[in-house]
Formats: sequence, structure tokens, C-alpha cells
Amino acid sequence: MKSIFIAYDQAYNMEIVELLDQLGCRGFTMWQDIAGRGGINGEPHLGNHAWPTMNNAILTFVPDDKVDDILAGLREKDEETPDLGIRAFVWNVEKSY
Repeated sequence: MKSIFIAYDQAYNMEIVELLDQLGCRGFTMWQDIAGRGGINGEPHLGNHAWPTMNNAILTFVPDDKVDDILAGLREKDEETPDLGIRAFVWNVEKSY
């Protein structure tokens, strides 16, 4: 099992949930209206006058064989509209209850 943390521009909100649904990944936890800035070339999303947009984030736990499909779907969205920004990070899950 893997955990995937996905941080993305709030404009993608339903698209990310739909991607997970299409791939049979039902469970997730979502945070809305969070501030941040990409580490490579992303613009700040701070919810203020200068940088009004905000991010959302999802944490999901999926079987190992779903990870590559999820990352491919996210990469495709990011390449279509790179100015919005999506990043995903994958961790091993040692145990779960």
C-alpha cells in the first residue's frame, strides 16, 4: 500500500476527485484553501491581494498497482495547464488499521 499526497490549484478540485474515482480509488482526505508555492517554478497561491489563488490537497491510500496510473493522470493534467500546478508525493505505508 502507498500513500499519495497531491497538492494542486483549487481549479482542479473536481478533476482530481474524478481521476481517483475513475481509477477505483474511493477513500481520501481533502484540505481546501491552503496556501503554498511550488518548489520548481510555481507561482505563490497565498489567497491575498497579490497572489489571490489558493491550493487544495488530497491524501489518499491506494494499492501499489494504482500509483503509476494516478501519477500519469496527474502529469497529463499538469502538462495541459502547467500554470495551475499539480505535485504528487508517494510514501510507503508500513501498517494500517
